Amino acid sequence: MRVAYLDASWVVAIALGESGHERLEVETERHDRRFSSGLLEAELWSACRREGVPRHADLLSGVHWVLPDRPLSTELGTVLDAGYVRGADAWHLACALFLAGGSTGLAFLTLDRAQGAVARALGFETPLP
Repeated sequence: MRVAYLDASWVVAIALGESGHERLEVETERHDRRFSSGLLEAELWSACRREGVPRHADLLSGVHWVLPDRPLSTELGTVLDAGYVRGADAWHLACALFLAGGSTGLAFLTLDRAQGAVARALGFETPLP
């Protein structure tokens, strides 16, 4: 089973129909299970509002939500030890670490270069479009 964590940059590019979004959709569909933090919803709807694009609720219909039941201080420390990323990007990476629970094989789908570099440093697969 192929599992992926979706960053907002990836889903927003699909929602806005950015160049290459078809490849992103194909790569997304290659994963049997897709996860993200609830932060994805806010980031996606905000970008759609900013760009005047209708919200496509179907983009989130197959997403399973990572809902940590504790602070992610340890995971955030691990993320920031691997490299600098902005707060929201660090949160997504920390949620992916929480989800992975030390196992390997989780893909981290992002278009953000800095976040992708840290994701690779953390051992995540980062397929580039």
